[in-house]
Amino acid sequence: MPHRASSPWPTRWRVSEATPFDSIGGEGAVRALVDAFYDLMELEPRFAHLRGLHPASLEGSRDKLHWFLCGWLGGPDHYVERFGHPRLRARHLPFSIGIRERDDWLACMAAAMEQVQVPPALRARLVGSLANTADWMRNRGQPA
Repeated sequence: MPHRASSPWPTRWRVSEATPFDSIGGEGAVRALVDAFYDLMELEPRFAHLRGLHPASLEGSRDKLHWFLCGWLGGPDHYVERFGHPRLRARHLPFSIGIRERDDWLACMAAAMEQVQVPPALRARLVGSLANTADWMRNRGQPA
């Protein structure tokens, strides 16, 4: 699918032929990452607080994160096609997100990336970008 110039995803990832979406292994690999993320959230006691912030059923959360990450990584814009611009901060404002929630989310995602064996260089790049976004999502607490 060709990328639109007006896409909200990082344009720096569209400069080269291979996007992070391609490097991670495409849509199936993104789904595996999302499933590992939510499975860890449900199973690991260290992520119980993070799990408690989500609805009882994670099906919708799994789908939305999968659709979002596909586009954010430079692949198909499934999320935008379904819901329009992600408006991440606005969509998360009803939830209390502080330093602990940011750090727990990032730790869970980093563990999921390790579990599904995202290559270390790509993992470092993604964690860096996700850390910036996660910090921007905070709506309480002082800047780190």
